[in-house]
Amino acid sequence: MFRATLKSLLARKVRLVLSGLAVVLGVMFVSGAFVLTDTLGRSFDAVFADGLSDVDVNVAAKPKVALGEAEGEQVAAPVPASVVDQVKAVPGVAEAKGVVNADGARLIGSNGKVVTSFGPPQLGENWLGESDLVKLREGRAPQADDEIVVNVALADAAKVKVGDRVGVLTLAPKKEFTLVGVFGYSGGRDSIGGVNEVAFTTPVAQQLMLGKPDVFTNVTLRAADGTTPEALRDTVARAVGGQYEVKTGKQVAADASASLKEGLAFFNKILLGFAAVALLVGTFLILNTFSIIVAQRTRELALMRAIGASGRQVIGSVVLEAVAVGLIASVLGLAAGIGVGALLAYLFGKLAGGLTLAGLGVPPAAIIGAFAVGLLITVAAALLPALRASRIPPIAAMQDVATPDRPLTKVTVGGAVVTAIGAVLLFLGLDGHAGDQTLATILGGVLFAFIGVALLTPLISRPVVSLLGTIFAWSVPGKLGRLNSGRNPRRTAITAAALMVGIALVTGVTVILDSAKGSISALARDTIKAELVISGAQSGPRPPSFDPAVLDQTAALPGVQLVDGEYGDMAVVDGERTWVAASSNVAALERIFGAKANAGDISRLGPDQMLVSSDTAKSRNLSVGSTVTVQLSRGEARTYTVRGVYESSQFTNPMVLPAQAASNFAIPQPIQGFVQLAPGTRVADVQPQVERLLADSPEVSVADRDAFIKQQASQLDGLLTMIQILLALAIVIAVLGIINTLALSVLERTRELGLLRAIGLRRGQTMRMITVEAVVISIFGALLGVAVGSGLGAAVVRALKDEGITDLVLPWGQMGTFLILAAIVGVVAAVLPAIRAARINVLGAIAHD
Repeated sequence: MFRATLKSLLARKVRLVLSGLAVVLGVMFVSGAFVLTDTLGRSFDAVFADGLSDVDVNVAAKPKVALGEAEGEQVAAPVPASVVDQVKAVPGVAEAKGVVNADGARLIGSNGKVVTSFGPPQLGENWLGESDLVKLREGRAPQADDEIVVNVALADAAKVKVGDRVGVLTLAPKKEFTLVGVFGYSGGRDSIGGVNEVAFTTPVAQQLMLGKPDVFTNVTLRAADGTTPEALRDTVARAVGGQYEVKTGKQVAADASASLKEGLAFFNKILLGFAAVALLVGTFLILNTFSIIVAQRTRELALMRAIGASGRQVIGSVVLEAVAVGLIASVLGLAAGIGVGALLAYLFGKLAGGLTLAGLGVPPAAIIGAFAVGLLITVAAALLPALRASRIPPIAAMQDVATPDRPLTKVTVGGAVVTAIGAVLLFLGLDGHAGDQTLATILGGVLFAFIGVALLTPLISRPVVSLLGTIFAWSVPGKLGRLNSGRNPRRTAITAAALMVGIALVTGVTVILDSAKGSISALARDTIKAELVISGAQSGPRPPSFDPAVLDQTAALPGVQLVDGEYGDMAVVDGERTWVAASSNVAALERIFGAKANAGDISRLGPDQMLVSSDTAKSRNLSVGSTVTVQLSRGEARTYTVRGVYESSQFTNPMVLPAQAASNFAIPQPIQGFVQLAPGTRVADVQPQVERLLADSPEVSVADRDAFIKQQASQLDGLLTMIQILLALAIVIAVLGIINTLALSVLERTRELGLLRAIGLRRGQTMRMITVEAVVISIFGALLGVAVGSGLGAAVVRALKDEGITDLVLPWGQMGTFLILAAIVGVVAAVLPAIRAARINVLGAIAHD
C-alpha cells in the first residue's frame, strides 16, 4: 500500500504543486516573521551593548512618568550635578561623568527642513570628548555656547559641513549654532542604530535638553582595577539611596533592548495574523484539490478495496500524500521565509537610518512553526477527502463510476449553525461583553463566520453562478462555461470561498476605515470653529511643535479674533496614568471646540485649577471643588482643584491644565494651534502672514480647516494600504486555487472535451469556455467577499458608535473595483488550463478512460 501511494503521488505531482504552493506561501509568512524579529532583536542587543561598552555602572533618577515603547521617548528625571561629585568619592570608582542625553534635538538641514527620523531618537547630548568608541572625523570639539558637533550620519542627511551655521530645535525654539566638528564610531560606523546626535557644550545641553542648569540625565561610571561592575553597582546604590536606579552597563543595555523587543513582539503577532489568513485560504485550496483527486481516483481506490485494502489503509494512503506535500512545502516555505525575513530586516535597517544588522539567524520557533503549520494545515485539509475515499465501495471498480451530487442538507445545516456561532461571538466581542477576551472573541467570531459562509455557499452557488453566467451566454462557449461553473456546487463553492476570505477582509477593513474617516471629518467640520490650524505631520516618537511666541504674534494680526495653542503630555493623576492637555486660551474650549459647561466655570483657569471632561469626572468620581494630584514628565507633583466640568466629545481632552503647567510637559511647546478669524475676514489674507511667523518652526505649517481635516483623515490611508498589501497574499493563494481547480477539472473532463472538439468546438472556443468558467467563479467569490466584508464592517461600525464612528460609509467605488479585478483574475487563472484544454488530442481524449 505504501509503494502504491508513492507511485500515485509521483504520478500526480504536477496536480499537487499548486496546493503545495499555497502552503509554501503561508509557511513563508510564519517563518519570515520569526526570522525578522529574531534578527532585529539581536541587532538591538548589539546596538545597546556597543553603545554602553565603556560604561560599567549607570546612575539615573527614576522617571516621573513611565512610558511604554509605543508612547514615545522616555523623559528622564534630572540628576543633580552634586550626585556626580558624590559618586566620584565612592570607593572603586575610577571615573564618573555627568551625561546629558535626551531625545528632541532636531537639526535643520541645508534645505531649510528638519531632518526627520522614522523610529530612532534624535538625541541632544553634552560633548564628553573622544574615547575608544567615539572619534572626531573632522573639526574639533565644541567650546563656545554657539558651537555643536554632530555624528556623520546626521551631517550627511542634513547635507551640512564643518563651518556651516545651522539651526537646531530643542525644548527651546530654533537657535543658531556653528558646526565645528563631525564624529563617528569605531569600526568606521557613522551612527549607532541610526540615531541622530547633536552634541553641545555641557551648560547649553543642560539648558536646551533638560530645561535647567546643573543637572544631568544620568551618571556613567568606570570601575577601578580589581572592582567588578556588580560590586561597584551595589556600593554606589547604597551611597545614593533608593531614589536612583543603579545598574551595570550590561543591565541598562538589556533593559533598553527588551523595551524595543516588546514592540517587535507586537509586530510579530500582526505578521502571524496575516499568515493565519493566508493559511485559512490555503486550507480551502488543499481541501478542494484532494477532493477532486479522490473523485478522479474513484475506480483506482475501489480496485484497491476489491483486492483487500481496508478503509483505514485508504485513509492512510491519502493522508500520506498530504504529509508528503506538507513536508516538501514546509521545507520550501522555511527557505522562502528565511529569505523574506532577511529582506524585511534589511529594509527595516535602512528605514531606521542605517541600523547595523546582526548576522541572519533562524530561531527554533521558525523551524518548529514552519513544519508544525505546514503539516498540520495540509493533513487537516486532506482528512475529509480521505474519509470520503475510505467509503468507496469495491463494486465501483467494476463499472464506469461518476461521482454523484450529494444532498446539501447536512452541509447547509452545519453552515447555519457555524454562522450562528460566529454571529454570537461577534456580538459578544463588539458589544463589550467579552471582558479581557474581546480581541480573541472577535477573531473567533470572524473565523466562524467565514467557515459558516463557506459551508452555506454550495446552497447558493448554482443559482447565483447560473445568473452570473447569463452575461456570457450569448455564445456556445459562454453557455458551456456557464453550465460547467454550476455543475458541481461544492467544488465551485470551495474555490470561490478561498477568494471570498481575502476580499471580505479587505472590504471589511475599508468599510471601517472609510466610516471612521467620514465620521471624524463630518464631526470636525461641525465642531471646530477655527478657520486656520497650525500643525505638522508626526514622523517619529515626538509630535512636531512650534515657538509659543507665534501664538501671541498671530493674535496680534488684523482680523484674528481668537488664538489657542494646545499642549499635550502623559501624566500620573492620583496614581493613574492619563493624557492631559494644557491650553493657552481656555476660552477656546467653548468658542472653538463648542464644549458645553456641565458644571462650574470652564471659561478661565487659575494657576492651580483644572477642567475635566464629563466622562473623566464620572470615571474618577470628580466634581467641582475636587482636588487631584498631577505628576507631569518634569518637575514635582502638584495639586489642582477642579474648576469646571465640560461635556465630553471627540475633540476635547480628558483633562485641561493651565498654560503655566506646560513648562513641565515632555514637550513644553504647543503641538497644535487654532486660529479663529473675525467675521468677514478672508482666510487668504491671514494665512500667508501666519506662515511667515512660522519661518523658524519648519516642522509645522498652517492650513485652512478643510485641509487640516483632510490631512488628519488621510493618516488612515497608509494603514489601509499596508493591510491591503499584506492581504494580497491571501488573494494570490485564492487565484492559485482557481487555477488548480480548473486544471484538475480539465483533466477530469478529458473525454468530454475530446467529444466537444470532435463535434466541432474549435480551440479558440474551448479556451473561451474555460475562461468563462473561471471568470464566473471569480466574480462569484468576489461578490461573496464584498457582501460578507460589508456586513462585518457594518457590524464593527455599529459597535463603535459610542466611540464617535457614527456614519456608515460603503466604498462603492472600491467594491466595484474588486469585482472588475475578480474578472481579470478569472481571465489570468484560466490561461494555463485553457491552453491545456485546447491542446487535447481529440482521438486520444475520446478513447480516454
